[in-house]
Amino acid sequence: MSLSALMIANRGEIAIRIANAARDLGLKTATIHPADDADSLHVRRADVAVEVAGAGAAAYLDIAAVIAAAKAAGCDAVHPGYGFLAERADFAAACAEAGLAFVGPTPAQLELFGDKARARQAAVAAGAPVNAGIDRAVTAEEARAFLADLGPGGAMMIKAIGGGGGRGSRAVLSDAEVAEAFARCTSEARLAFGREDLYVEAFIPRARHVEVQIVGDRHGAVAHLGERECSIQRRYQKIIEIAPAPNLDPGLREEIIDAALRIARGIDYLNLGTFEFLVDATGRPGAQPFVFIEANARLQVEHTVTEAVTGVDLVQTQLHVAGGASLAELGLDDPAVARPRGYAVQARVNLETIGADGSVKPGGGLIETYEPPTGPGLRVDGFGYRGYRTSGLYDSLLAKVIAHAPTGGFAAAAGRAERALGDFRLEGVRANKSLLRAILRHPDVLAGEVHTRWVDEQIATLAAAAEEEAAAPEAASGDGYAGARIDRDDPLALFAHDAASKAASKAAGKAAQETAAPTRDGAVGLVAPMQGTLVSIDVEPGEAVWAGRQVALVEAMKMEHVIVADRSGIVREITMKPGDVVREGWPVVYLEEAEVEAGADASAAEEIDLDHIRADLQEAIDRHAYTLDENRPEAVEKRHARGFRMLRESVEELVDADSFTEYWPLIVAHRHQRHDMETLRRTTPADGVVAGTGSINGDLFPDDRSRAVVVGYDYSVLAGTQGRNNHYKQDRMYELAHRFRIPLVLFSEGGGGRPGDDPDGPRVALDVTTFTTFSSLSGLVPMVGINNGRCFAGNTALLACCDVIIATEASTIAMGGPAMIEGGGLGIYTPEEVGPMSFQAPNGVVDILVRDEAEAVRVAKKYLSYFQGALDDWTAPDQRRLRHVVPERRTRLYEMRDVIHGLADEGSVLEIREKFGIGIITAFIRIEGRPLGVIANNPHHLSGAVDSDGSDKGARFLQLCDAFDIPVVSLVDCPGIMVGPDHERTALVRHCARLFNVGANMTAPLFTVIVRKAYGLGAQAMCGAGTLVGFMTVAWPTAEFAGMNIEGSVKLGFRNELAGMENPAERKAEFDRRVAEAYETARAVNAVAGGGVDDVIDPAETRAWISRSLRRLPPVPPRTGKKHPYIDTW
Repeated sequence: MSLSALMIANRGEIAIRIANAARDLGLKTATIHPADDADSLHVRRADVAVEVAGAGAAAYLDIAAVIAAAKAAGCDAVHPGYGFLAERADFAAACAEAGLAFVGPTPAQLELFGDKARARQAAVAAGAPVNAGIDRAVTAEEARAFLADLGPGGAMMIKAIGGGGGRGSRAVLSDAEVAEAFARCTSEARLAFGREDLYVEAFIPRARHVEVQIVGDRHGAVAHLGERECSIQRRYQKIIEIAPAPNLDPGLREEIIDAALRIARGIDYLNLGTFEFLVDATGRPGAQPFVFIEANARLQVEHTVTEAVTGVDLVQTQLHVAGGASLAELGLDDPAVARPRGYAVQARVNLETIGADGSVKPGGGLIETYEPPTGPGLRVDGFGYRGYRTSGLYDSLLAKVIAHAPTGGFAAAAGRAERALGDFRLEGVRANKSLLRAILRHPDVLAGEVHTRWVDEQIATLAAAAEEEAAAPEAASGDGYAGARIDRDDPLALFAHDAASKAASKAAGKAAQETAAPTRDGAVGLVAPMQGTLVSIDVEPGEAVWAGRQVALVEAMKMEHVIVADRSGIVREITMKPGDVVREGWPVVYLEEAEVEAGADASAAEEIDLDHIRADLQEAIDRHAYTLDENRPEAVEKRHARGFRMLRESVEELVDADSFTEYWPLIVAHRHQRHDMETLRRTTPADGVVAGTGSINGDLFPDDRSRAVVVGYDYSVLAGTQGRNNHYKQDRMYELAHRFRIPLVLFSEGGGGRPGDDPDGPRVALDVTTFTTFSSLSGLVPMVGINNGRCFAGNTALLACCDVIIATEASTIAMGGPAMIEGGGLGIYTPEEVGPMSFQAPNGVVDILVRDEAEAVRVAKKYLSYFQGALDDWTAPDQRRLRHVVPERRTRLYEMRDVIHGLADEGSVLEIREKFGIGIITAFIRIEGRPLGVIANNPHHLSGAVDSDGSDKGARFLQLCDAFDIPVVSLVDCPGIMVGPDHERTALVRHCARLFNVGANMTAPLFTVIVRKAYGLGAQAMCGAGTLVGFMTVAWPTAEFAGMNIEGSVKLGFRNELAGMENPAERKAEFDRRVAEAYETARAVNAVAGGGVDDVIDPAETRAWISRSLRRLPPVPPRTGKKHPYIDTW
């Protein structure tokens, strides 16, 4: 395969580098750029430049736009450069699907190395050493536990799974640093790579960063091109790279290269890639000499130094390999190629300056002079030019200075690079040249004795040296005015100046500006903290000024910044006047230092009334008052007249005192075309939805277990209907619940979609995201639905997605309300006729039916508690009672609920779906304070046989418990699966199989207790598909085991024998004898002789068996995602 035209999906210096390499091979080149990057030099260096939509980095990350641009430009290949889409497997796959050759590794390899945890696993598989770590995404709690496991003095790195370049990485030396570091890494990873997952590994306090350049072809050949030293980093971002690594033990070098080759060959690596290692520089006895950390499956920023010492054009190599060439054809299979010729150093010139504390200050702007150094052994890859205005929307890298010294060792190359940086004329912007020079002159660097934290440890010294060398910033020059001076009262002065400036610039270039002196005739300049407009000058020449007094006020970006005297003295000169636009750092006032007595207003502390309510605060208080029940007497009276509470009353009772934080209380309905704002505030407070965060059961559980999101439709506002703005509010809350995994309680009363909001023109009306954001919470966090009164349409859809529906007797719940039914021509009904509890509880829609709103809230708190953890305070019932619950006479009925209550802590039973599927009982209980689920046969219905409704109910409950790692107790008294045509008509075959599928695939522990009958498939289903599935399976002495009902088994098994007996009396006697014998064999104490059950126990010991089993379980690992995609709503 040969390439003819190349799309370069990147910008800046690397896009230019790729374009030059491609043109040398005779390829047509094309680039992309958004409108805001049209002046970047790479746009001019390709044969074709395609403008794409968007702005900033996002434009270069638009896969569809890049593919479309490549096709439009007639390209048959795409080179991604580095950064942006370079390591995106989905981009490589999209290129292949579009018929474009991707210049880089395969999508599978990009996906592998894009997941840093999986990359570590690949290294282990290849026999390469890796640091101790967790090879998957972790939570902050898991990171903290990992750090603790490292022991005293241990430290760790938190790193982004989906990227590199030092972004999303932090070293953590103590437990106190974990939370902030984890939050910062999450944020950086999300912004840089679109994925916030992090992993952790042990931190080597002094380590060298050594990476190996790998290249592989399509024929399975893999070779290396030597190593690079990348230890000179600022906060884990490389700034100087060297090839080869100075002062590296030759034997260790070979081991590192060999490890890189093994990893690459193990996956048939294709094209260019860099395999990175940490070399332990601590000298710790017994320490692993080096470990693999990650692989960057792309062209590296620092590829230039490898090119310098090997003579291999790596970009052209990429293009050749992408076109199908083998390493042998390229001459890269010869080990001699990788033998370095001298040393090369690359210094990254970034538009930034570094403070003594390591802080970074951006230094972009208009480049007035751009003259890169030239000479033997020098190369500069950059994209600056005179007149180019840099953009803060992109990376700060402007140029790379590469110095190569074939002889003289590393010191010669470092010296050449240092001198070249000094010769680099760059004016109008601030860069880090002086810092780079200070680094390259340092004895530690020249001796090859640096490590990845060396720059950070030396930053104060390095920054001071750089500051001494650097001249005063070019930007603070001329007469101090930012831009031109015009008549600011003339609205057309700006346009007149623009025309004059353009005409003047054609005739002559810009005049060089002079630097303003920080001191003048012994007076010290008080400078503007940033560029802005001078609002006021508050002193006069000759005036005495004390330290701390305001001397001027500057406005920038609508914010006022005070210039304060940092010493006492006499004003000697004022350089500007109010209305002028001043440059950052320009002296506005010159102050000659002198002893000045502070004025009265400075010496007398201003008295502040801490209880005073300012006007702006009072306005906010007044706005919030619209939402309060106390200011809505008519709505409250109407609600109470129906015997109902206001929503806020229920929320207040649900959450712990003073814990509720309301979100977006000031939004109103989207009805601005119909009403003024005052009317909307008064009639549609909070747009009919109260939402926020709080704690529930905080008296029983710590903060991290009692937190909750509460969302409630307020029926007193537009009948609790769903409007545009309250959907927007809900999306915010559900996204928070998802991101921070917070349990959710929903009050659902309301009439569904609201037709009266302002129209936005034609629309499909099915693009509301709330149903997606809400449903996506299923299986991730507990979802509790509470309803009182009328609930229709969209409100019902949300309620139905909840794990549990708690409804009052006054509820009516339906997918369609009366208006929808009438509109469909289906009849006229009152709201209370559509979905009353008389059938919505027995049919299984409602899980828990309660008397009123107060009870609904109490039950919701109890339900949620099972998902919040164990209780310390509990009381056990007398277990001896369990010996007498099941009658000795095997055919006599008993109450299975007595067994449940007898096992559970007193007052801990909460039954779920009591009225539906009554053949199976489901409930939450506690044993010794620990929450468990219970699934039990009900002998009062079909003698405990499993039918369709019971199976659905039981399977769904098992899935719910398993999703949140709640152990389950199964109490079995089952004569089998119910049979007969009437039951088969209910699709019994499919329904009953759900118990098998769910039970067999649970990972939450199952504790099975055979109470009485355990016959056939029904009992097997109750055991999770078999008696060996549970952590424990025990039987009571009343238990019986059989493959089917015993009488039927005797009739089938001995049919011929019985048929051969002509005397009916004898036949009956033989049948009874065999049945009695079968029953005796089926008794638990006899049946267990063949195994299959763990023991036959005293019923009074059942609770002890369960509690001991709970103690034998390993801790449940914290979950970072869902265990199941969702909880089945049925």
